[in-house]
Amino acid sequence: MKRHPEELDALKELCHQEKMELSDLQYELLAGYAVLLEQWNKKINLISRKEDAPVVVKHIFHSLLMGLFHPFGAGEKVLDLGTGGGLPGIPLAIAWPETRFLLVDSTGKKIAACQAMLKELGISNAVAVHSRVEELKGLSFDTVLSRQVAQLEQLCAYACRFLKPDGVLICLKGGNLEEEIRTALEARLVHHGFPARIEHFPISGFSPFFAEKEIVIARR
Repeated sequence: MKRHPEELDALKELCHQEKMELSDLQYELLAGYAVLLEQWNKKINLISRKEDAPVVVKHIFHSLLMGLFHPFGAGEKVLDLGTGGGLPGIPLAIAWPETRFLLVDSTGKKIAACQAMLKELGISNAVAVHSRVEELKGLSFDTVLSRQVAQLEQLCAYACRFLKPDGVLICLKGGNLEEEIRTALEARLVHHGFPARIEHFPISGFSPFFAEKEIVIARR
C-alpha cells in the first residue's frame, strides 16, 4: 500500500497541536485508511474527486476532531449514520479502539468498500452494515454520529430512535446553522423531546480548510 509520508507528517503535526495522543500504529492505520479511501474513490464515489486539501486533513483529521468535544469511552456504543466511505466512523475507531462502532449506509457499494477497508486494516471494533436507517430495529446507542448533509432536524428524528436516555447526536456540518438549529429545537416535541438543547462549535481555528465548518452536539 503506497503511503504519502508528507500527509502523514501533516496529520501528526495537527494531532500533536491538539494533544491527541496516538501511537505510531494508529498513525500508520490512519494513513493506510487515507490511501485505501483514495483507491476506492476511483471506483465508487465516496468523497469529492476534486479535493482542495489532503485527505488526511479534510476527512480524517476533520473526523478526529469529534473526540476533542466528546470523550469516547471504553465499551461505548456508537452509530455512524450515512457513513459513506467510513467517515467519521473508521478514523474514530482507529483512534478509540475500545469504543464500538456500527457504520450504516443505504448504498451497498459504499458499505462493501467500508467492509473491505476494515478487513485490510484489521480493525475489529467497527462493523459496517448495509441498511436504511428505517430498517434498523431493536438497537440502542450511547452516541450517534453523522457527517452527511441531511438537515439537522432530520438527523435528530433518526437519532432519537436509537439514543439511550443520556445519549447524544454529534454532527459535522457546514454553513449558517441558525435556521437548522431553530427548526430542530422546534420539532423536538414530535421527536420524543429530542433535542432539549443544541451546542455548536466552530472549528475553523483548527485548519483553514474548515472555514464555516462546525461540530454540532444535540443533547436530551
